[in-house]
Amino acid sequence: MYEKHPCWSILLRLFHWMFALSIVVLVVTGFYVNSPWTNTMLESSQSWPMAWMRYMHFVAGYVFSAAIIIRLFLYIFGNAQERIWDVLPFTGRNLRNLWKTLLHYSYIREAGQHDRLGHNVLAGLTYIVTVIAAIVQISSGFYMLYPEAAFWEGWGVAIFGNQQSSRYIHHLLMWWFIIFAMIHVYMCIWNDVKRPEGVISSIFTGDKFTHTKA
Repeated sequence: MYEKHPCWSILLRLFHWMFALSIVVLVVTGFYVNSPWTNTMLESSQSWPMAWMRYMHFVAGYVFSAAIIIRLFLYIFGNAQERIWDVLPFTGRNLRNLWKTLLHYSYIREAGQHDRLGHNVLAGLTYIVTVIAAIVQISSGFYMLYPEAAFWEGWGVAIFGNQQSSRYIHHLLMWWFIIFAMIHVYMCIWNDVKRPEGVISSIFTGDKFTHTKA
C-alpha cells in the first residue's frame, strides 16, 4: 500500500518552475547573443532582434537570481525535506542512502523502498553543486552587465579577471545547466517508471507517496 504525504512546499515548487523556465530562456537567448543566426540587416530595422534577445536574457537572469534566493532561503527555513542538512552526507542514515542510491543507479543492487520522503542524498548533493554553479553564473552575469559599477568592478576583477574571461566562464557554466537539465528530466522519468512515488506529479501537487505495510 502507498500513503500520500505532503513533501514540497508551494515556495519550493515556485522555485523549481522559475529555475526551469528561466534556464530555457537564458540558454536560447544566450546562444543568440553569442552567435546571432538572423540576418544582420534586421538590426537596423524596428524588430532589432539582438536588443530583444538581450532584454529577454536580462529579465530571465533576474528570474533565475530570484529563484536561487528562494532556494537558499529554503535550505535553511524550508520543511524537513527542503533543508540542506537533509541531504548532506554527515550522518549514518545519509551515508547509507548515498551508498544504496549509487548501487541502485548502477544496476548493481535493487535499493528497495526509499527510507526518506524527499531527495535521495546523491540527487540532493547534485542540486547543491548546481546552486553553487548558479551563484557563480549570476555573479559573472552581473559583472558583465555592470562592469563599471564600483562594487562589481572591484570584486568582478578579483574573482573573474577581465570581461573576456568572465564571458568564457559564463558560457562554460551554461553547459552545466544544459547537461544537468537533460539528466534531471531523464532521472525523473526513470524514477517514475521504476517506483510509484509520484516524483513528477509531486512538483505540481507537492505530494509524494511512500510504501507502507498492508
